[in-house]
Formats: sequence, structure tokens, C-alpha cells
Amino acid sequence: MAAEADAGEAIAPKKSRKLIIIIAAAAVVVLLVGAGLYLFLSGGSGAAEPAHGAEGEHAAAAPGFIFNLPPMTVNLNTEGEASPSFMKLTVALEVASEEVMLEIQPRMAKVVDAFQVYLRELRRSDLEGSAGIYRMKEELLRRVNVSIYPAQVDSVLFKEILVQ
Repeated sequence: MAAEADAGEAIAPKKSRKLIIIIAAAAVVVLLVGAGLYLFLSGGSGAAEPAHGAEGEHAAAAPGFIFNLPPMTVNLNTEGEASPSFMKLTVALEVASEEVMLEIQPRMAKVVDAFQVYLRELRRSDLEGSAGIYRMKEELLRRVNVSIYPAQVDSVLFKEILVQ
């Protein structure tokens, strides 16, 4: 009988180890699923957000400063077309601070010149669809940042685009 009792005790620890491993694995899975749901429902920005203090809230509230350029009307490249095409464009530049705005103001003639040179080479077909407008926006942003270096513009904003 003693031999049977020893065999029963040897089986019991193996079953309890398996049970503990299964429970631990299930707990890990539940924690991972819970963390994933939390990140999914909170927009995935829970751990990456900076601590909100007086400066953090102020920085999030200030989108930047807008610098309006005068409206530009340019002839488009009409190579091979019978009638001329024109584009009227009104652009605003978004900068990070007022200091940057004051720094780029004396260089605005270079910016307008860079825009005019680029815009006069565009064809009407270059401006078709959202992809054409996006390419133009990216190229204008590149040109303005080259013109005003070391200052930098964050974004080029279109206020009006008219092609005839």
C-alpha cells in the first residue's frame, strides 16, 4: 500500500505543475489582450504622450503662426496648346513662432520669386487631381525652405487655387 501512496503523490505534483503553468499562461494572455484593448481604445497614444503641465497644454493649444503671401497670378506652361492657361494662387505659410515670422519677412521677395519660377513651368495637366495639388504643395514647401534657410516653414497652406 505504501508503494501505491507514493505513486499517487508523484502524479499529484505533476498535475498541479501543469495546472499552475496553464493558469499562468492564461493570466499572461488576459493581460496582453487587456493592454492591447486599452491601447486600441485610447488611440494608441497612452504611453507616448508627454506629461501635461502648464507648458504641455500651452504648446498643444498653439498651432503656429500664419504668414499670408499676396495672391499670385501666373501663366501656366502651354507648350503645344492653343489657348493660354492661367492660375491664381493664394498661399499662407505656417511657422512655429513669431520670431521665425520676423526672420523670414525680409526674404519674402526670394520666396515669391522661387514660387513664380516653379509655377510658370507647370502645365494644366500637372495640377489635375489631389495628387497634382499635393506635389505642388510639397515642391512649394521645399522651395520656401531653401529660400529662407536657416529658418524653416512648417507647412504651406492653400487659401485659393483657380486654374483657367
